[in-house]
Order: sequence, then C-alpha cells, then structure tokens
Amino acid sequence: MNSSRYAALGAFLRSRRDRISPEEVGLVRGPRRRVPGLRRDEVAGLAGASVDYYNELERGAGAQPSEQMLNALARALRLTADERAHLFDLAERPVPRDHGSIAHVHPGMLDLMSRLTTTPAQVITDLHVTLVQNPLAVALLGDQSVHRGNSASLVYRWFTDPEARHIYPAADHDRQTRTFVADLRAASARRGAKDTEVNGLIDELHSRSEEFATTWAEYDVAFRRADRKQIIHPELGLLEVDCLTLFSEDGRQRLLWFTPAAGTDTVEKLDLLAVIGTQRIAAVDHQPS
Repeated sequence: MNSSRYAALGAFLRSRRDRISPEEVGLVRGPRRRVPGLRRDEVAGLAGASVDYYNELERGAGAQPSEQMLNALARALRLTADERAHLFDLAERPVPRDHGSIAHVHPGMLDLMSRLTTTPAQVITDLHVTLVQNPLAVALLGDQSVHRGNSASLVYRWFTDPEARHIYPAADHDRQTRTFVADLRAASARRGAKDTEVNGLIDELHSRSEEFATTWAEYDVAFRRADRKQIIHPELGLLEVDCLTLFSEDGRQRLLWFTPAAGTDTVEKLDLLAVIGTQRIAAVDHQPS
C-alpha cells in the first residue's frame, strides 16, 4: 500500500466511526462524551484490536490490517456490504466471498444482537458457521471463531469431530443428527443446485461420514426455527434452554438467542454464566505475555 492508500483508509475509518452512536453498538453514552460518535478505544474494543493499533490505522501510519481485522472493523462500525467492500479495496485486500466465517454480517442482526446483553446470542449462516457471538454465547458454547474451512460449520464438525457432540447429552445425539441434516437439505434447496459452497460441504460429509450419508438418504427436510436444547456446560452442568431463531431476508443468516426453559433451574445458572464468562476474560487478560 502507498501512503495515499493508508491515508484514505484512515479517513474512511474516522468517517464511519463518527456516524455510529454508542447506543447502536450496545454502549452507554457517558455525560462527558466529547465526540459525536464512537471513540477510538471503543472501536478497538469492539473489533478486538489494541488501541495503539487502531490509532495507527486511523493515522494512516502504515499498519496493514489482515482480512480478519478488516472484517472485525466492518462489524464494529456496522458497515453495509458496499462499505465493507470499499474498506477491503482501500486496504488492497480481496473482498471475501459472502460465505464462511468472515462473511459480512447483516447490520440489522448485529444491531439486534448488541441489544441482547442478558442472554446468549450469536449470528450464524444457514450452514451453521458462527459469524459473531456475544460474550454470554462464548461463555455458554465456547469461542467459535477458532474454526476454519469446512470445520467452521457445526454441521461438519458434528459428523467429523466427536468433540463437537460433547456439548449435548448422548440421548439427544440422534435427534440432533436428524435435525442438522433436515436443516442442511432445506438450506441446500434454497441456495440452488449451482451453489458450490453447500454442494462442496455435502460432498465432503458424504465422503467422511456414513452416518451423514445414511441420514441424508432419508430425504427429511425442515428449517430449524426453534428448538428446546439440553446443553452440558463444564462448570454449570446441564442447562435446558429454548433456542429461538430470526432469519435474514434471504435466509442465509440467522440470529440465535437462548432463553432458560420455564420451570427449570437454568434461570439461575444463566445468571451465573455472566460471572463465569467475565472471570474467564479476566484470566486471559492477566496471563503473562
């Protein structure tokens, strides 16, 4: 990148930061705020970057952000698809195709998720790739951002990695298997026969899992719109939750949020989840470098 590109990237980030209010991203507006939009440290925190690094980006000082960082900034600043593409162009990075773990998250879903501060919530694709999680979802389900390639899809991990099933009681595994496959078949039909992403995933699952191939051959089809789940948490034990789903207009993204099942002790356990999640974050922050 030349100096003019660095400067343009910094100017674009500043312009987008100025237009976003704290309330839009789930932050509280303090009485002494001196800027119309977000502060630099707030954008850095939302994107998972250091304040010094983000300051360097805005100054056009020569930082070269990765695709993952650009995508995190696009989410933090609630960029539209066109604005996100422009950000990647300014950084001279290829604009990602609209799938996988760095897909563009629907801004409306991000806004809604940011308001769900007391319940686990996350945005996933129709192929069960997690795009973004709130802190409570990370505390409940673990950090899903570590997965890459086909393994970013929970459906893929369900049939290829035994560890993926440990979160559910063994008695629920058969039902989950059938639900995943029926949902994937519905997503495949909606995407169409020419979609290489879903076809590649299905082909790979056929080659890796006899269980998948057998279940797929039953031709069950149904989108997963709501579900009652039992989740095994390493510290809190068994939690019974209702998983609710909001679909984007094209059906390719879903906002999931988890509420405690009525009449169970999960209400109290989810209250403890926030404490556990905060303690984990603090423990990571205080690890020696």
